[in-house]
Formats: sequence, structure tokens, C-alpha cells
Amino acid sequence: MKRSELIFTAALVPTDYLMLILAGLTAYGLRFSDLMVRWRPVLFSVNLTFEKYLGLVLAMGLLMIFIFALSGLYEIRRANGVLEDFVRITIAVSAGLAGVIVYSFIRREWFDSRFLIFAAWPLAIFFAALGRLLVRAFQKFLIRRFRLGVHNVLVIGGDEISEELIGEMARRSSLGYNLVQYFKDLDLPKIRQVLDRQSADDIILANPDFGREPVLELIDLCEERRINFKFVPNLFQTLTINVEFDALAGIPLVELKRTALDGWGKIIKRLMDIIGSFFLIIIFSPVMAVVAILVKLDSPGPIIYKNQRVGPKGTFNTYKFRSMKIECCTGPEYDKDGRASQLEDELAVKQSMRRGPVFKIADDPRRTKLGRFLESSSLDELPQFFNVLKGQMSLVGPRPHMPKEVAGYEKWHKKVFNIQPGVTGLAQISGRSENDFDDEARLDVYYIENWSLWLDFKILLKTPLVVLFKRHRT
Repeated sequence: MKRSELIFTAALVPTDYLMLILAGLTAYGLRFSDLMVRWRPVLFSVNLTFEKYLGLVLAMGLLMIFIFALSGLYEIRRANGVLEDFVRITIAVSAGLAGVIVYSFIRREWFDSRFLIFAAWPLAIFFAALGRLLVRAFQKFLIRRFRLGVHNVLVIGGDEISEELIGEMARRSSLGYNLVQYFKDLDLPKIRQVLDRQSADDIILANPDFGREPVLELIDLCEERRINFKFVPNLFQTLTINVEFDALAGIPLVELKRTALDGWGKIIKRLMDIIGSFFLIIIFSPVMAVVAILVKLDSPGPIIYKNQRVGPKGTFNTYKFRSMKIECCTGPEYDKDGRASQLEDELAVKQSMRRGPVFKIADDPRRTKLGRFLESSSLDELPQFFNVLKGQMSLVGPRPHMPKEVAGYEKWHKKVFNIQPGVTGLAQISGRSENDFDDEARLDVYYIENWSLWLDFKILLKTPLVVLFKRHRT
């Protein structure tokens, strides 16, 4: 899902709210217009002042937003039909106002002006639909004019359905599909060559007659390159529970989702990361200040160690309090002659506690005296809250690893790059460094495929308990 699509879907919430308020104010303005006053004088202005009415409208707007959400009006899809939106808005507004009427009847407190209620009904539908049309029109304008949020697509098929899909992409540029290449055959080597030269967001398999093995290899390629895989139905429907249905040129498509963390889940998780990391930085700032002073007094060198790790978008530096002697710190910023990296490789062979590409050195001689305590207590990782605030990491997710460790990944290990790495994660609270890497990767893949907010909360709550038991993380 493109970031622009998430932004425009999120923008529907404040747009709907403003339009609903505007509908309520328009109904009030109509009731006080000269024509209406001459036809039926206003008798409720004392009991229902404008300030009181505005408060009711603001509260009703929030209730309507909740009903809109229940009606599926904020589901994140590439193409919400105008007619479908209008029908859902009509149902949601009607249900909301019906609820208000029933509530007033039960309380025996009839609203001061029946006109305001019945005028608000069509006005709310009209303004809400208009607001969404304006948002969608602006989105399509940005797609046509600036190609913002356009999906680069490879189509594989060689049949009539493939030709129809390609024709629809060409005819309707506002759909946001840019055809990168069309393959009549499932030629994986040529597809790889194209992907090496040109980035792609989606691969659409339009022909269901290709063999099982090459199709599975294509799916693996999409996993490896983090490309959305879509296909015409009746292919591998039971392959995963994380699927999303779409349509192009009236032809149904099924997208295999790499993770349950998509759409609103991604938005909410990012908001949690921003708010959580901000408050955690404030809460732990006295501890971080004391640790910084102790690191400076303990040994020469920088307080913060920038450790190169790999995430979904490439390499980045994680921030940690330095727990090693400066001459033993690896990375291009510290290890100019490569000796520190060579020493690390030797220790990994001799003293690693784990099997697999990711190592954990037991009784690491490179640690300072303070560093041993910082590492065992996980205090060295407190600066990673700044990585979370910057958007390089999440509070919860797979642990990021060094480039040379990632180079030893098997193909299925790379599924961990489907989401942002985390400060803590399911693997860390389930055994941390005692796990072999395959066990850790399986737990991370399970987390990715079964993500939920409740799972994040459980991991965050359990992490301090794991730290207290002094089981070391990687």
C-alpha cells in the first residue's frame, strides 16, 4: 500500500467530520433564513441557542464518524466506487439520525426543531458525499499530473484477460497503474532482469494456466523483492489467510498480503510508535543522562555507538550507548582498518552461543566493565527510542541485524523485512538470545502474519519482565 493511499484514506476522517458539521450549520442557517422565518417563526431560539446547537452538532459529528467506520467507509482499498460510498453514507447517516430520534422518543425529550433534524439528513448525505468526491478528485489529479502514488506494474499472462488489464491501465491513467513490462510467458530470469533495472510495486499474474512450480517461484521472488503479488482468482486461494480483493477492468484480482499489518493497522502502529517513543524518551531521560555520564567516565570514545543494521528500506544506524572499547567497535565510522571486524568474525566462530547467520558472542572480551552491565540490563538500547521516533524502527517488531548477518539469510528469513524492525519483539520475549536464529525467524514471521494491536501490547508488557530475568538479546 502506497503512503499516499494511506494519507488520502486517513484524510477522509477529518473531511467527513468537517462536512457533517457544515451540514448541521447549513440546516441551522436555512431555518433562520428570511423565507423560513416568514413561513414559520422561530420559537426555540431561547431553549436552543447557537452555542448549544453547535455543541450538539460537534458531538453528533463524532457519533457519525463512528457509524461511518462501522459501515466500512474507512476501509483502505485502492478503489472505492462513488456509488458504493454514496450508498454506505446514506445508510450510515440514516442510522445515526434514526438513533437520535429513537433516543429522544425514549427520553420523551423531543428536539426543539424537527426541521433541523429532517433537513440535516439530506444535507449530511450530500456534504459527506461531496467531501469524498473532492478528496478523490484531488487524489486523481495528483496521479495524472504528478504521478504521485502510481503503482509500477508487471503483467504476466499472454491471454485476452492480460490484454484487457493492460488496455484498462492505458485508458484510465487516474487508476494509478503504470505498466513497466508485459510478459506473455512466465520467464523468471527475464523478470529478474527487469526488476534489477526498474522498481516495481505490483506483479499481476493474469493467466491461471502456468505451472505450479514457476508460480511458487514467482511468489518467492515477490517476497524477496517486497513486491505485491496479485492474480486472477482460482489460483492458490488457500495459500494464505492474508488476502485482499480488488478489481481492474471488471476482472477480480486477489492480492496475497505479506502481513496483516496494513492499512489502518500501519497508521495506528505508527501513531503508537510516535507517542510511545516520545513519552519513553521523556520518562527515561534522567536514566539516559546518568548512563551517558558513566559511559564517558568509563572509557575513552563516543557515548553513542552507531551500529549499522538492515531494515526494509536498506541500511540505517541504530543508536546504542557504547558498551565496547572504542578500538573494538565495528562499522565504517570506527573500524577504518578492518581489525575490529576481523576480531568480531574470529570471536563469532569461537564463542557464538547461537547457530545460524546471526551470532551472539559469550563472555565477549570487547566489552568494557560498564558495558557488560549495560548489555545485560538492556540499558544500552534506550537510545533506540530515537530510531523509533525517526521512523527507522518500531517499538515492536523483528530485531534488525547487521549487513554481514543478513548476507547469510536463507530466502524465507527475508520475510522479516516486510515490516519495520523493533526495539523488542515476540522472539525477544520468548527466549531472546537463547534461540537459534531459525527459531527467532519463525517467531518473527508468525508475528508478521498474525499482527494485532493486542499482540503488540502483550509484547510491550512482557518485555520489562524478560529484562529483569537478565536474558540477553541480540
